[in-house]
Amino acid sequence: MLGHYVRRLAEGGLLAVLTATSPPRLGHPDGGPKLASTSPLAIGIPSTDGKPIVTDVSMGRVTYGDVLAGKATEEDLVPFGGEQAHKAFAIAIALQLLVDSLIGDGYGAVLLVAQPTADPVPALRARAAGLRLPGDT
Repeated sequence: MLGHYVRRLAEGGLLAVLTATSPPRLGHPDGGPKLASTSPLAIGIPSTDGKPIVTDVSMGRVTYGDVLAGKATEEDLVPFGGEQAHKAFAIAIALQLLVDSLIGDGYGAVLLVAQPTADPVPALRARAAGLRLPGDT
């Protein structure tokens, strides 16, 4: 969902990073209480070729939206990555604390918008030669 907003900004030539918090839904990979939201992270990188690179990921194996839609259960809400789940958990905690430190009590979002000074996307597309990149439709 956050990808929609960063895509719109990237299509307008702006670099955008957006993250948000919600009630804690992810626990430590070793178990225990829920400590962080699924900590979505969306990044939009504009390009002069008119096709921005857009990523939109959750640090959970599934999203809370999947749980609400009946496509997953609460038990499926674990950090993604299998044996490497500690990496997604670390990012989730970092994003949670970033937002919490800036907004205080409650839940919220942080949006960073900047005017890029370079356009690395065409060179990446050339190196990727025919591979689908994040944000391609």
